[in-house]
Amino acid sequence: MRRKGSMVVTLVLASSCGGDSSGSGREAGEDGSGISVTLGTATDSVSASATVGSASQGTGSTGDGSGGVDETVGSATDGMKFDILVPDASSSCPTGDGGPVEHSFIWIANSGQGTVSKINTQTLVEEGRYIVRPDSAGNPSRTSVSLTGNVAVANRAGGVVKIYANTDECAESNGMPGIQTSSGAGDILAWGVEECVAWYTPFNYATQRPVAWGAGEWNDQLCTYQNEKLWTAGGMNQGSADVLLLDGETGVVEDMVTIPGVIGWAQLYGGAVDPQGDFWTVDHNWDGASTLIRVNRADMSYDTWPVTGQVHYGLTVDKMGRAWLCGSGGASRFDPVPQTWTHLPPINGGSALGGCMEDANGILWTSPYPNASLVGIDTATVQIVQQIPIPEYVHGVSIDFEGYVWGVAFAGSNAYRVDPATGTVDTVGGLVGAYTYSDMTGFALSSVGAPTG
Repeated sequence: MRRKGSMVVTLVLASSCGGDSSGSGREAGEDGSGISVTLGTATDSVSASATVGSASQGTGSTGDGSGGVDETVGSATDGMKFDILVPDASSSCPTGDGGPVEHSFIWIANSGQGTVSKINTQTLVEEGRYIVRPDSAGNPSRTSVSLTGNVAVANRAGGVVKIYANTDECAESNGMPGIQTSSGAGDILAWGVEECVAWYTPFNYATQRPVAWGAGEWNDQLCTYQNEKLWTAGGMNQGSADVLLLDGETGVVEDMVTIPGVIGWAQLYGGAVDPQGDFWTVDHNWDGASTLIRVNRADMSYDTWPVTGQVHYGLTVDKMGRAWLCGSGGASRFDPVPQTWTHLPPINGGSALGGCMEDANGILWTSPYPNASLVGIDTATVQIVQQIPIPEYVHGVSIDFEGYVWGVAFAGSNAYRVDPATGTVDTVGGLVGAYTYSDMTGFALSSVGAPTG
């Protein structure tokens, strides 16, 4: 369904790291935070199966502690390392193995601690841990990394924060000489003392899960992306949900559309951006049939398609612009051009839990709950082509810029770096209730490319 909406922002609160704005608890819906808007209306088999979906049309409104490293070895397969950060035309801009320093990190939310960890994907050392909401009670989950390397973290209890990856960008804000910033898990600085928090925007939502950076615009003279935008979504556990577009530099809400009829207590559950800069999301279907939603960047109109397969949990977009839903080793691929679904049933059936992401070789990686393994699904055939044993089930899956597959334990204390070419597994410990399944490195965004303008 294609719908259009408009908005007038009457109040937007965006604070820097020293700001006073905050929520007062784990549950949103309390006074004193958020945005106020005035809305207006505008004129058990592993074989794949395909179905045709149609878009409907109408009108609508708009481990506390330090981490350790361990290593185990699994089976070997073919693989490759890669670097695709800079547009092809920009050969004068320098890159290196794994990209610049900003893209050598994976950002994992410590939901049980109200923090996010910055882990070096090459050394496996945690180089920073940051509070992500003023009251430390945001229950963070999804993280998204921009093409400039900075992270945005969504708090499930409301609120979004941006943190700089490169300490050279961090600015004086607390009145103390020099730059004060965390150096690791045992060095978490208080809110207002930490100076690598770029901005925080509070939202008065009961549930705020999706967060996804757009690519921005490439500046070949400066060799960087500019005018980056950030997508997020939130709601009050029932009925409609808001999809919002934020200015990546300031955190100010620039546009919003309200999606009616969103189901589930968690409402919109994941988010990803396609090559056109459009935002994809899906609602939580434990209370009924799920709906796949695309919000169009150009005019904030949106399209909806009923989800026809068994999986609905994880969400990503591949380099061809196709949306994928995944869970429990299964996957559903939606091609928006012919509007067709292709399904791979979950290995273990059930509610189909877990996230997924495509690597540079066209393999979609996910973990089949509750099995301790990673499975690779060919994005062309929608068939499982590789399986790698790992120490435990991982809820979140991401790819780094050297081709390693990362898995984050289900509300656990460990993350695993897996080499798909050798089956080697490295372990990073010390996380606290880790729970992230999104673009934790920025690789997925880099893969889909950058629209101009």
